[in-house]
Amino acid sequence: MNFNKKVSAFLYFRNLQMNIAFDAKRAFTNGTGLGHYSRTLIRSLATFFPGENYFPCTPLITERFDISAFQNMHIISPTTFTTRNFRKLWRSSLVKTDLLKNNIDIYHGLSHEIPKGIDTTNIKSIVTIHDLIFERFPNQYNIIDRKIYRYKFQYACKHANKIIAISEQTKNDLVEFYEVPETKITVCYQSCDERFFKSVSDQEKERVKKLYGLPDRFFLYTGSLIERKNLLVICKALEIVKKKIQIPLVVIGDGGVYKQQVKNFLREKNMESLVLFLSELEATAHLPGYTMATDFPAIYQQAVCMIYPSIFEGFGIPVLEALCSKIPVITSNISSLPEAGGDGALYISPNDFTALANYMEQIISDSDLRNSLIAKGWTHAQNFTREKCATAVMNAYKKL
Repeated sequence: MNFNKKVSAFLYFRNLQMNIAFDAKRAFTNGTGLGHYSRTLIRSLATFFPGENYFPCTPLITERFDISAFQNMHIISPTTFTTRNFRKLWRSSLVKTDLLKNNIDIYHGLSHEIPKGIDTTNIKSIVTIHDLIFERFPNQYNIIDRKIYRYKFQYACKHANKIIAISEQTKNDLVEFYEVPETKITVCYQSCDERFFKSVSDQEKERVKKLYGLPDRFFLYTGSLIERKNLLVICKALEIVKKKIQIPLVVIGDGGVYKQQVKNFLREKNMESLVLFLSELEATAHLPGYTMATDFPAIYQQAVCMIYPSIFEGFGIPVLEALCSKIPVITSNISSLPEAGGDGALYISPNDFTALANYMEQIISDSDLRNSLIAKGWTHAQNFTREKCATAVMNAYKKL
């Protein structure tokens, strides 16, 4: 090959390299589902597709999302006097200037939003829609929040070149509520932090057990303490189970009004000692291992099972985390939760605390059932590895 052909070939392949930017606000600031999704996906793409360049865009840089190990990742944040003083405006619109300066090819809104006017640039955009729960359960949201969410979601659905739904349930909701053409939607399941896929050492389990004061055996719930997540139903089932065997419930998550309702129930039933709210432990609640969730795999892997009777989910990441941790799962038989749990979970109607109590007792007493669920759950979890989920998203990028 002569010199000119070599140069042409180099330029051709160099031009195939993509510059991909993300709305990474929640990757840097959010400790719950949207934050975990953002961090896991960005890291997975940078790991399994190292030939591309990745640009997390965030109005605020924190220690929650460490990208120092990735040479192909470059943070974009406000740099001018105006953008530093109007960070919300920068994220929602002015970021376009920075995207153009960095020759961004694709912008991915990881949580329902894209910058206003991005469709007037040459930058392709894609948005992840996690759920439309505020449309299904409007009474659980105040009217101002509903209007803001509806505007942002509908704008993104209309102006993005492609939509990623994190489950078939969310895809169906987009079609039903917003009449989005099915051809515009691609279902790309999410993964979870790679730590959940790995066995935690006995020494690490013991350290975490002592740190959080965990019981020898316990049921586990993870998630926000809001009405839709249904923690009160677990407590009602626990009241039945405790008549035969007293195994406490460990709760990872926090809340406000609904949490107080749960605590009132526990006090009335004299069950306060049976539920451990980790967020209330002064010695641990602000530790990096809790706020950054790095201690969670060691907690999961010591649990009898995960209980997650949510009324509705876009996906249900705690279910997947539990399957990867090789513990049984009891969850709801509606929305996306059967997609997340597959045949590795037991299913109930979300408000049927009697059925929940029966399953809790079976998992305690029936080792064959427990082992079968663990095996099936681990097999199902392989459908959601970081590589598979990153590949699905990368394929969506390449079709833009």
